[in-house]
This record gives sequence, structure tokens and C-alpha cells, in this order.
Amino acid sequence: MLAAVSRVLSGAAQKPASRVLVASRNFANDATFEIKKCDLHRLEEGPPVTTVLTREDGLKYYRMMQTVRRMELKADQLYKQKIIRGFCHLCDGQEACCVGLEAGINPTDHLITAYRAHGFTFTRGLSVREILAELTGRRGGCAKGKGGSMHMYAKNFYGGNGIVGAQVPLGAGIALACKYNGKDEVCLTLYGDGAANQGQIFEAYNMAALWKLPCIFICENNRYGMGTSVERAAASTDYYKRGDFIPGLRVDGMDILCVREATRFAAAHCRSGKGPILMELQTYRYHGHSMSDPGVSYRTREEIQEVRSKSDPIMLLKDRMVNSNLASVEELKEIDVEVRKEIEDAAQFATADPEPPLEELGYHIYSSDPPFEVRGANQWIKFKSVS
Repeated sequence: MLAAVSRVLSGAAQKPASRVLVASRNFANDATFEIKKCDLHRLEEGPPVTTVLTREDGLKYYRMMQTVRRMELKADQLYKQKIIRGFCHLCDGQEACCVGLEAGINPTDHLITAYRAHGFTFTRGLSVREILAELTGRRGGCAKGKGGSMHMYAKNFYGGNGIVGAQVPLGAGIALACKYNGKDEVCLTLYGDGAANQGQIFEAYNMAALWKLPCIFICENNRYGMGTSVERAAASTDYYKRGDFIPGLRVDGMDILCVREATRFAAAHCRSGKGPILMELQTYRYHGHSMSDPGVSYRTREEIQEVRSKSDPIMLLKDRMVNSNLASVEELKEIDVEVRKEIEDAAQFATADPEPPLEELGYHIYSSDPPFEVRGANQWIKFKSVS
């Protein structure tokens, strides 16, 4: 008996004090929160203004948002070390958008976005290791090292697209395929406030409305298109009304629960056969537009710090969970430590993994075609393409 007690006590002594504390504490299973009411366009009712968050979901959302944040900070570091080259657009500050949108749809639904795509690549199911290895141009990357920052893909995730606004007609086409095939699926089609003035977006609106496509057009309004503020670029900054004949809603994009509920509402609208809907997510990026933009020549450091201190999406979720007894500060700190280790391990892989050989330059053009030859820079250079 004494030996058994001794073993139990010694086992507890070997565990970190914080883990013992977390294990012995009784947490609430769920909690109800009030969320900001969405502004509506051509809608009689909008998403609910209260929502229930379970402890399980809260911990999952926190881990995912923290992973995206740490992954982007690591990408920033690797870029400054010249390990990552070329275009690189970071989304730290906008984590509630990618995690909240994913929480409101099904894995079988579809998503296409612009070039600020790392967070969506992760929430669509790819690992940090595959994402960072793609950023460093290695064979273990999600596009075998050939896509880089702007061209990442996963199941039901169509990139990562480098041409401003060009993904929006593609998203309408994916929604057309959903309807044509009779599937109860929707397509989330994302673009930024900088792309919102593109003509092809309005053409896609028109077609989607005519054919009642299950397409959720989503404008991630982070206030700046490159270095130009929305007020200087748009005669109307009510992006949720831009669809005119398409219903719209403006959402607090810094609150993951607000984004989740609005996405569920929009997805239900599309699945019911009512046609497309437009969402504007009011969000903010902490970094500049890309790695060549310090991000402080067109906005003040004080503005960035104010958003960090008052509206940071990770901080907002953390405060809600701790104040509602869904989690403890110690438990969330443990998650932070685990996430940092995951990011460091992924970064080591992304710097040690070999680059793809030149012979594979023509590989993976098609997904399931027999091998064929691809012309190189001139007619005498040939590359073999293997699916």
C-alpha cells in the first residue's frame, strides 16, 4: 500500500506543477457570449448576437490561431535571414478570419483566396512543416517547393493566387461546379479591400446572382490596399454593400466567434438555394503589405499598437476563456510552449530538406495524366512531366 502511494506521489512530483494544477481544476464545459451585431444589407435578419463556445472548441481555436501567429513570425525571421526569398505576404493580426471561417463551414466545402494565404493553407488541413518547407522552396513543401508563398494548395483549397482579384471569378466557377454537380457545398471566395475595385469582381457578382450560385464572397478589409488606405482608394468603403443586388453583412473580423457565426449564417443562406451572399470582415494586419513594406510609412506605430492592445484576436479569445472558466492562464501558456516547439521543429525541417532537382521542373502539371514532354526556355530543352 505504501509503495503504491509512493509511486502516485512520485509520478505527480515528476509532472510540471502547472499540469497538475490544470488536471485538478474543474472547468466549465461551455459558456455563452454576446457578440457584435453585424451590419446588414438586403437582409431582414442576420447572424445571432449570442453564441455558445465549448471548452473543446475554445482550446482548438486558441491553438490554431496561436500556430498561425507563430508560423508567420517564423516566416518573417526566415525571410530576414534570406532563407525565404521572393514574394511573402504575412497575415498576423488576421488569425480570427482564417480560423473563424473554417469553423463555420465543412471540410467538404471549398475555399479560394489571394496571396496572403498561409493561414488558410493551415486551417484547410496542411501542416506547418509543409507550409514552411514550401516557403523555403523545398521538396517537402505542399507544392513540392515550386509554389512559394503565393501558390499553396490543399484538398478543397485552390490557393494562393498572385493576380489581384483574379481568384474571384474562379471562386464563382467553383460554386458553379458545386451547383452543377448537385452537391450541398459552398465556395468561400476571398479578396482584399485593395482588390475590391476590380471590374472582374463585379462581373463575378453578376453571374453568381443570375445563376444563384452557392458562393460566399468575402472581402478581408484590413484598411490598407498595399500602402493606400481604404478612404483614399474607394468612393464607398461599405464593401458589404458592393454586391448591390446581393445580400451582405459586415462582420467584426477580429472576433473569431463573430466570424464563425456569420460564416454559418452565410453558408446556410447559400445552401438553401438563395444564391450568393457577401461578407466584409473588418480586420487588421500587423506586418506591412509584403516583406518589402515596413508598414509604418503610411500608418503610425501608435495605430498598430492600439489595435494590438485593444482588438488582438488571440487576446480577445484568451480573455473570454479565462474569465468564463473555460481555461486557465497556465493551460494556455502550455499550449503556447507546445506551439513554439512545433514551429521550431518545422523550421528546422524547412531549412534542412533538399530543394527539388531541375529534372522535376515539369512535374505535377496535371494530377493524373501519363508522362509527357514539356518544352523548356527554348525548343531544344525538354523536361519530362510526371503527375
